[in-house]
Amino acid sequence: MSGIVKLDELLKNMRPVISEEEYVFCTVKSFILDDVEKLNPICTFKEDEGLTLILEKNIAQKYQFHFDEIFKKITLQIHSSLQAVGLTAAVSTALAEKGISANVVAAYYHDHIFVSANKANEALNTLQSLSQSS
Repeated sequence: MSGIVKLDELLKNMRPVISEEEYVFCTVKSFILDDVEKLNPICTFKEDEGLTLILEKNIAQKYQFHFDEIFKKITLQIHSSLQAVGLTAAVSTALAEKGISANVVAAYYHDHIFVSANKANEALNTLQSLSQSS
């Protein structure tokens, strides 16, 4: 099944759900893939400066990784196409209007928005309102 492309359908049916877990963004300059796998990251991204890891906060603390902020993950429960245009912009704009930073990760089935843990409920309410008004 391919993902949904139409922006109005995506917004109307996105059903945002917030995670119970708290997440952090960390980075390592050198790594052995087997060691990284043991950390059970929910996302990795290789950059020129190093490997970015999105980890559960308790794992990062256990291994004494440095992090600056604690996040909650809001998942849009709709299978969005990687070819869809405007979803990230609409979500980011709605959150920006409330002063909420959005770190968006588009995966194969869903879009995931990482927001500051202290603004997570406000972010969820904002996205639910955006969906209802679409």
